[in-house]
This record gives sequence, structure tokens and C-alpha cells, in this order.
Amino acid sequence: MLDAATPLILSPTDNVAILTVRAPQGAQPLGHGAPLDHPVSPGHKLARTDIAEGGAIVKFGQIIGYATKPIAEGEHIHTHNCSFGAHDQDYEIGADLEAARAAVPVLAARTFMGYRRANGQVGTRNYIAVCATVNCSATVIRRAAETVMTSGILADYPNVDGVVAFAHGTGCGMASEGVGFDNLQRVLWGHATHPNVGAAVFVGLGCEVMQVARMQHSFGASGAERFHGLTIQETGGTTRTIAAIVAQVEALLPQVNAIEREPVPASELKVALECGGSDGFSGITANPALGVASDMLVGLGGTAILAETPEIYGAEQLLLRRAVSAEVAAKLIERIRWWERYTEMNGGSMDNNPSPGNKQGGLTTILEKSLGAAAKAGSTPLTDVFQYAEQVTTPGFVFMDTPGYDPVATTGQIAGGAQIVVFTTGRGSAFGSKPAPTIKVATNDRLYAQMPDDMDINCGDIVSKGVSLQEKGAEILERILAVASGEKTKSEALGLGDNEFVPWQVGAVM
Repeated sequence: MLDAATPLILSPTDNVAILTVRAPQGAQPLGHGAPLDHPVSPGHKLARTDIAEGGAIVKFGQIIGYATKPIAEGEHIHTHNCSFGAHDQDYEIGADLEAARAAVPVLAARTFMGYRRANGQVGTRNYIAVCATVNCSATVIRRAAETVMTSGILADYPNVDGVVAFAHGTGCGMASEGVGFDNLQRVLWGHATHPNVGAAVFVGLGCEVMQVARMQHSFGASGAERFHGLTIQETGGTTRTIAAIVAQVEALLPQVNAIEREPVPASELKVALECGGSDGFSGITANPALGVASDMLVGLGGTAILAETPEIYGAEQLLLRRAVSAEVAAKLIERIRWWERYTEMNGGSMDNNPSPGNKQGGLTTILEKSLGAAAKAGSTPLTDVFQYAEQVTTPGFVFMDTPGYDPVATTGQIAGGAQIVVFTTGRGSAFGSKPAPTIKVATNDRLYAQMPDDMDINCGDIVSKGVSLQEKGAEILERILAVASGEKTKSEALGLGDNEFVPWQVGAVM
């Protein structure tokens, strides 16, 4: 078993090692090299050899940055002596495709207890959704949902998981076409017709840009039989609209409650892969363990949805090397180029990451963070790339273009059809989501012990107890199947998820 105090070397070509325990000033954790001139926290990097100014710093067998000054053997490597640099964009599309195909595990069929909808969708939860088309109707839907949830009436409907209000800050004062409009329209339609939603009520003011009738025309009749609509202006104002929403929801309860869980194949699952509050262990424990679970899910015929385009920047070549076609690769490259233009236009850059918390946890550059984040994707072929909140229709490992901000990213993945979210974190995250529940995975023992009400799974024992990635991946898959069958997650027990619905707003506010 691995000595928990031994610094980790992730690849023979790495010129850094990762601390697994805090090292005091004056220590030589590698057993050689310069003594530390200050204490260094776990998850941070030490130089295995002398590195000249401008020299490449290598972790995971990949370049994560360049030395901004000479670095002595044994010295702490971080933002004070390492910076982002140009990464390789000479893509070898499909170079690893055959190996990726061979990486798809052959597994015996598995099932979970899900809700089979009339249109063939399969849900893991059974909510009634109340969706605001515009910020003007946010208050009425929240008050109506709260009225139903606190009335006690749901005790008579055990198959209904709750009434959730999807309120947001836009829907008007925006262009009536373009990226921003399309994003919001896909998000609202995707949540109203989500497999975890038994019925939905759209509520508008009446005069906003985002109109329900236009959504229906854009997306056709699919799922429309499960939703209803009204406007504040036509209903007679705030008080009457709240009462009307409550009455509509109460009328829908018997119908939504009538469905029962039944055995369905695991191939019906679409799982969102998410990470936030990352640390130096994210790419070593939880993310690659989730990657193993993702491979298993793909082997069962299911779908694993990676997202957060800014957080795979610098590692996109690893995904492109296993793209199933030049067309799929071109979709991802186009999204990378769009983000480079988008950040430049807004006075930013793609290396404006990691966050302060990420850096405190040991991550130094976006290249380092991206290589660790991409580990969630496992090893199987990249079968498709989707726009933000677009319906995910291709099974296997897929990518969705989203920002790195967790609520916005997850809102898009759920709108695309994800019925479960698996969220890895090293710093700690008080995150939950509806209508798809979130399973939170800690990267280290300390976090798991420190936030027991929030963390569902501990991956710290990969380092502290020598648990294999394969074992931990299998544990994550078992939890996914259990939660899909109705087991509550920690975030559900805490009631999280009502405030994490955040559609991606792009474009001018007018």
C-alpha cells in the first residue's frame, strides 16, 4: 500500500511530484534537493530536478506551464515561478480512436428503477416544474411553489418529489434571435420537458421577448402534452396568478403521482460530469475515478456528458485524439476558437483560471487544471459535441459547450437531458441541482471529514489507503444506479437545487 506521506509521481516523464501531506519549512519531502523555505500544503508541486528559466513544467506527462525563473530541485512550484504558456494546437484528430474503442468495457447489462414516460423518456425523479419565461414572473412562481411545498398536500402524493420553481434573471431586454435567445429557449424547453419532470407550468408576464408559443413552434410537439401555461397580465395580476398556479399544480398532482418506478436498462442514463472547487488532488483521485465510472456507463450503453469548455482548454487535444470523426472534432475546435474570441472581446483570456481557491489547493495554470478536469471523461471515444443546452441525442462519451461556472454549466447539461449529475470537488462545494440530483465526490479525506453533510463519496482513500481507481470508479457507478433508483443524495437532503438554475446569458442587455 502507498505510504500516505510519499509525494506522488504521476508519470515517469514528470519533473514534479505532488505532496500528499503538509510539509513544514526546512523539510525535504523528496529526500533530496533544496530544503523548503516555507511550509507547503498537500496537493502542491515540488521540482524533482533543477528546471531552467523558460523550461517546461511537466505533470500527468503533459506540459502544464513554464518556469518564470530558475527552479531548484526540491523547490515548491506554483504561481510565483510558473506561468501559463502556449499549448500544442497541432491536433492529431482520431489518433487514439482505436485505443479508445478498445477501452469501452464489456459489462453485463444493469438496470435501475426509473420512471418510464409516455414518450419513451426515463426519469430518475418525478417533479412538477413551474418555469418563468421572464424575470417578471420569477416572484409569482417562487411563491406558488413555496405555497404548495409548505401546505402538506404532497404527503398524499408519495410518487411526486416536489414542486420546483425555475426562475431566472432574463427573458426580456434581449435580442429576439441569436446565441443568448437560443440558449435560454433551449434551457426552458429542456427543463419543462425533462425526463425527471412529470408536468410543467410556464408562467410569463405576457409581453416579454421569450414566448411559450414560439418555443412550441421551434421545438415541435415533443413533450408539450406535459406542460401548461398562463400569463400574469391575462390572469389578473400577482395575487391571482399565484392562486392560479397553485390550483393548476394541485390539479396536476394526481396525474403526476400515477406513475410508478419500474426496472429500466442503465443505457437510458445520461450523466453530467462536473467539477468545481478543484484542488491538486482533483486530477489524481476523484476526476480519474469518475472517468472510470464514465467508461463503465458507456460500456452499459449510457451517456456521459463532459462540459465546461474553458476548463478543458489546453487538454482539448486529448479529446480530439479520440474523436469518432473529423466532423465531431471540427465541432469542438470551433467551440475552442469561439471561446478564444469571446474572452478576448470581453477583455479576458483563456488562461484567466484557476480561481483563487483552486490555486490555494495547488493548481497553478489552466493547463494543469484542464488536464485534471478532462480525466472525468475517461478513455472512450468522443462520439459527439453539443451546443449549450442542446438535447443530447448521441450515446457514449459526449461534450457540451458551457462556461466553467458550475451553476451555468450544470443548467445546460440538465437541459440537454442529464438525469444525474456527478460533481467532484477538492475545496468543497455546497451545490445541488433540480430536477436532476447531484452526487458530490470529495477528492481528499480532509474535505470528506470536514463537510460530511455535503459529500456523498470520498476519493481521498485512493491516496491514503491505496484504493484503486477501478474500485472507486465501480463505487461511483453503484451510487449513480442507486440514486437513479430513488436514493437521496446529500444535496437533496439539504434541499439544495432551487437557486442553482442559472441559464447562460450571452449578448447585450437592452
